[in-house]
Amino acid sequence: MSSDLVTSIPANILNTQRIDFCTKDTKKARSYAGHVHIDSTEHPGTENHLFYWFFESQTCNPNVAVHDQQELISRTPLLIWLNGGPGASSLLGLFLENGPLSIADDAAGTVSVNPDTWNQEAHVVFWDQPVGTGYSYSDVGEYVQDEPTLSRMFWEGLQKFFDLHPEYAQCPLYVCGESYAGKYVPAIALEIHQQNHRNAGGRRLNLQGISVGNGWIKPELSLRAMVDYVYMTGFLGISQKNSLYDHYADFQTALHEGRMEEATKLGNDLVARTLAYGGNFDLYDVRRWDDLPMGALRAYLDSEELKKSLHVATDVPWQCADNAGPVAEWLVKDNMADCSGLYTKIIDKGYKALLYTGNFDTACGYQSTEEILDDLMKHKGEHEHAEWRNAPRLIWTQAQGNPKGFVRRHGNLTQVSLPDSGHQVPAYQPRICREMLYNWLFDRPFPGYDPQQPLKQRNGNGGPRKG
Repeated sequence: MSSDLVTSIPANILNTQRIDFCTKDTKKARSYAGHVHIDSTEHPGTENHLFYWFFESQTCNPNVAVHDQQELISRTPLLIWLNGGPGASSLLGLFLENGPLSIADDAAGTVSVNPDTWNQEAHVVFWDQPVGTGYSYSDVGEYVQDEPTLSRMFWEGLQKFFDLHPEYAQCPLYVCGESYAGKYVPAIALEIHQQNHRNAGGRRLNLQGISVGNGWIKPELSLRAMVDYVYMTGFLGISQKNSLYDHYADFQTALHEGRMEEATKLGNDLVARTLAYGGNFDLYDVRRWDDLPMGALRAYLDSEELKKSLHVATDVPWQCADNAGPVAEWLVKDNMADCSGLYTKIIDKGYKALLYTGNFDTACGYQSTEEILDDLMKHKGEHEHAEWRNAPRLIWTQAQGNPKGFVRRHGNLTQVSLPDSGHQVPAYQPRICREMLYNWLFDRPFPGYDPQQPLKQRNGNGGPRKG
């Protein structure tokens, strides 16, 4: 039995009941949790400790030995999930978005099984990173200051994880995340790619692609789009919009002159001012006044019984922040940097890429992703740009004909816009989001139609065509 096996967890904060992971119920899944330990390069003799929580796909049987289903295990995709912040624990994603468990917004913190979990057909591992996030910590308070350092540490963490669990080492690997992970995901994927081709030690990983929801990729563009969107939706008057444009110009000047710490401060101030002018609406969903509630999650994750169940020392606090605290402070020069060029490299190297957005997000919404992708294709050449622009934008439909989303695919790039969703798409549209992910992962069709096609060409009688 593996030392990091999770056998059960508390079903609430008070631990009056337990959720058993080791039963004859094949709906359950093998789960492993704990820390990988990485030698510090800054402080020899000390270590950094990255926390992971892994869930095997429900297509595998936890009551059958690994060696008796190794072929099934190895061909099943393995998804890495990363929340952003910077400083946001990926256990937010586990319990509030796409994990196999959810927690109620009540005082007891009642935990239940999530029917819309992403591990229905894929292995999923939630990582707290960089150090200082969630349960991940450093012996000497070390933090990362840039994406190359972060990515190298994470690659080492993956190597340690697969040393513990070589049965998953050959799975098709996808790096997934949202928000500030729009920076983490491509940087980590490129580090994996480079390490795979260096042959300088370490296990070769079967990287296949990346997926990013509402990514913080090109902040200069996202901040401009934020002001325009908030004005368009009626939260700003014209004079307020023009005042914000003046502050935006100051931000741009600092950014273009390479004064990154000042640019981050000015960018964050612009966001705060925009929210204040609009009565402090929810940055991540313009329809709301408060972000998605964490409920009792912090109390639950800080409970001694849960930490024991996850092989976390009881004196390790659970740290979680959104663009605040030491993790964000150390990444201050990275925050407003443009990382869109990393996506070009990912696409050019032949990896699959999925970028999706919820349409009510003002922080990292649809417009910025649309313009980023258009710009990337423009830099790839006139022909490639024209093909991207002319690629059909399908209306992906429900059975009764209402749109689930809007899908554009060209080569190894897929873009999806999802209506009726804020920033955390798996929380707002859990079933549709999972279907989108699986369609992309397994090359399944997005049933729908191209509204720019003449009606007669759709199916001969004016109705939608499936494509």
